[in-house]
Amino acid sequence: MAGHSHWANIAAKKGVIDKKRGKLFGKLSRAIIVAAQHGGGDPAMNLALRYAIDKARKASMPKENIDRAVKKGCGELTGEKFEELVYEGYGAAGVAVLCDILTENRNRTAGEIRKIFEVHGGNLGSTGCVAWMFERKGLFLVPTENVVEDELFEIALEAGADDVSANGDVFEVTCSVESFQHVSEEFENRKIPTNLAEISRIPANTVDLGVNDGKKVLKLMEALEDHDDVQSVTANFNIPDEIMAEVIAD
Repeated sequence: MAGHSHWANIAAKKGVIDKKRGKLFGKLSRAIIVAAQHGGGDPAMNLALRYAIDKARKASMPKENIDRAVKKGCGELTGEKFEELVYEGYGAAGVAVLCDILTENRNRTAGEIRKIFEVHGGNLGSTGCVAWMFERKGLFLVPTENVVEDELFEIALEAGADDVSANGDVFEVTCSVESFQHVSEEFENRKIPTNLAEISRIPANTVDLGVNDGKKVLKLMEALEDHDDVQSVTANFNIPDEIMAEVIAD
């Protein structure tokens, strides 16, 4: 899981999320719209909608924006119809990259995503070329300074988590997609803060990167994250701690 947790921590350190809060709200709105389209507007009966709304609230998205997105998804307000896609490709050093997409125009999006890969030394691949390397799981990053490992381990496993491991200044907690909501609620009830709490794609294996390839991959990740149609990006890279500072210096 190093690729995803590395990117989450790097994005936070570089201020990527805060700089793009307006863009983030747009992406969260799309997720809410699509969830409501598929399963209705009641989050108690629609877990995908509940997850999307919880994620929006944690990002401090205004309630009126959330309500408007639900109404669009339910057809009470006019809005675009979004299609869910997964784009797969490769970055520098053969790093596998997955992009979760919500778009109203797949042809436009495909061309733009292909161009981003090419500009940053990668290439967009065919369906299924790298997806087999990843497994969908719930992922939480808990700052080590805020919790004792033994206590976190006990709470997480009792809530349904599969594993807890230390990775630098965070603990990584993983769980099944089905257990995600329960683990999330338990952490909230116990007032355990998280840097990240989401359903993610976890790589089975990772590629260690040096400085040059590390910089290329991070620029690719940032460019993909910046695209309006991209909901999330994950990859199977690992940047050793001893070269991390040099890689993120730009």
